[in-house]
Amino acid sequence: MIKIGLVSDTHNYLHPSVSEFLKPCDEIWHAGDMGSISLANQLSEIKPLRGVYGNIDGNDIRVIYPKDLRFMCEDVDVWMTHIGGYPGKYPPEIKKTLVENPPKLFICGHSHILKVIYDKKYNFLHINPGAAGKYGFHHFITAIRFNIDRIKIKDLEVLEIKK
Repeated sequence: MIKIGLVSDTHNYLHPSVSEFLKPCDEIWHAGDMGSISLANQLSEIKPLRGVYGNIDGNDIRVIYPKDLRFMCEDVDVWMTHIGGYPGKYPPEIKKTLVENPPKLFICGHSHILKVIYDKKYNFLHINPGAAGKYGFHHFITAIRFNIDRIKIKDLEVLEIKK
């Protein structure tokens, strides 16, 4: 079993409570808009980091982190990208892959709105952890923790801090 800490849209800011929330995790996943390589390094000092770049990220991040990351975690096929949409509202290039080769877990950021939705049409769990940074229109800083136990995604916890 692996405990995952999931964040997005930090925009070069890591709230101390988010940092504490991530410490018990085995891995941290960042769904884009890190903001700086120093933020990525700060997260990497807590636990191993997997991530993708977002639309505000510069070349310092883009040379290390890809636009899309597809990997296996335990027995779960994971696809992480920054701009991924929502069930029923996927961008055409995302939808094409979801139709042809859906993952079991689809993660994106960008909207600054935390949502966890099971997509019944394509049979996968969609997670957007919202925004862990202080910049943007969101009213709460959010992060998610969950466990992956072989094929099961379970024990999801949400951190919510008023901005």
